[in-house]
Amino acid sequence: MRTNRRKFIGSALAGGIAATLPGSCVGSEGKRADYARLDEILKKPVLKKELFSRPVIIKSVELLRYKRSFLCRVRSSDGAEGISVGHSGMSYLYPIFTNTLKPFFIGKDARELDLLLEKVYIYNLNFRLSGLALGIPLATIEFAILDMLGRIAGKPMGELIGEIHHPRVAVYQATEYREKPVEESVELIKRDVARYNAHAVKIKVGGLMFMTKDINAVGPKGRTETMIPLIRKTFGDKMVLYADSNGFYSVDEAIRVGRLLEEYGYGFFEEPVLFDWYEETKEVADALRIPIAGGEQEYSLHGFRWLIANDGLGIVQPDNYYFGGMIRSMKVARMAQAFGKSCTPHMSGGGLGYLYMIHFVSALANASAHHEFKGLNTNVQFECKTSPLKVVDGKIKVPTGPGLGVEIDPDFIKKHEAVKV
Repeated sequence: MRTNRRKFIGSALAGGIAATLPGSCVGSEGKRADYARLDEILKKPVLKKELFSRPVIIKSVELLRYKRSFLCRVRSSDGAEGISVGHSGMSYLYPIFTNTLKPFFIGKDARELDLLLEKVYIYNLNFRLSGLALGIPLATIEFAILDMLGRIAGKPMGELIGEIHHPRVAVYQATEYREKPVEESVELIKRDVARYNAHAVKIKVGGLMFMTKDINAVGPKGRTETMIPLIRKTFGDKMVLYADSNGFYSVDEAIRVGRLLEEYGYGFFEEPVLFDWYEETKEVADALRIPIAGGEQEYSLHGFRWLIANDGLGIVQPDNYYFGGMIRSMKVARMAQAFGKSCTPHMSGGGLGYLYMIHFVSALANASAHHEFKGLNTNVQFECKTSPLKVVDGKIKVPTGPGLGVEIDPDFIKKHEAVKV
C-alpha cells in the first residue's frame, strides 16, 4: 500500500515526531540555529587587541629570498620589526605576495589583524585565488606581523591568540612511504619512530593518483589490508596509531577500510574521500565509529562551518600555511570546540613549520591528543633560548620568548635579497 507523503507528514506532526524527519520545519530550524551559533563564533576577534595601547602602523612589508629560502620582514612606523619563514610553496607563489597582498597591508593598523584578514580577500578580488595560492603568502605575512606584535607586547604568539593550554605539545610521527613495498615501509617507519622516540604514528593508506599509471587504479593491491594490522603488531597496543588516505577512496571503500582501522584500534581516519566531497565525508563519518579527520586542503571558513554543523568531521585539521594563518585557523578550532570536536592542525612544508604549529597548538583549548610532526630538520639558522626544541617523552616544549620565540641568525638573513616583481 502506497502512503501519500503529505498525509504521512501531517500524521507525523500530529504524533510529535516531526523532529526526526529530514527537512522538517523543526529540523531545519535546528540546523539554522547551529549555523547561527557558528556565525557568532566567527564574528568574535581572535587577536588580543587589548594588549596594545596605541596603533601599530605597518610601514613596510618585505619578501626576502636566498635560493629556495624565503623570509618576510615587516616593520612598523615606530620601528618595531617582525620576521617569518616562508613555506616552500613561495618559490612559485611570490608574485601573489608582492602584487596582491603586500600593497594591502602597508599603512594598516596591525591591531586590526582579524578585520584585515577578512578584507584582504575582497581587495583586488583576491578571493578568486582562494586556497594555497592565497593562503601560503597570506600566512607568511600574518606570521611576521604576529612576530612583531609579540615582540611589542612581550608575549609568545600563542598568548596573542588565546590562553596557553599546552606549554608542551605532544606530537605524532607523520610517515609517508605509501609507494614503497610493505616490508621497506615498515622498516622506514620503525626508523622514524626510534629517531624521535615517538609515542604516536600516522601511516598512509590507499594510494595516490600521481603514483599510478591508471587514474582509476585502486592502489597497490592488498597493501593497505596488510599494513593496518602489521603496524599494530609491530608497535603494540600502547602505540597510538592514525591513518590518512589523502582523499583516495570512494565512499564504500572508505567505509570498508575504516572498519579495518576500527578493528585494530586506530585513533582517526584522515581524508577518507576527496576533501570537498562534503556529503560523502559525512556519509563515511555516519557509518563508522572511528573519528573522521580533515581540513588540510579546505580553504573556506564556510566549508568548515558546514562540516562541523553537519558532523562531517570529528577532528578539524586546518593547515596554518594553506589556510592563511593562525587567526583563521583559530576560528575553525573555536567552531569545532563549540560542537565538542577537537583540532589537530595539519603541518605542511616550511623551514620552521613545526614551530608555527606548536605555537598554535599551545593556545588550543580543544587540542587533540597528538599533533603532526615531520622532524626537526631545517636550513634556517636560528637560536632559541627558552626551549631545546627537541622531542622529549613525545612532547616539544613551546618557546616562551616574544613572538616566534627564536632569533634568526642575522648573517643568515643577510644572505637574502628583496624580491622585486
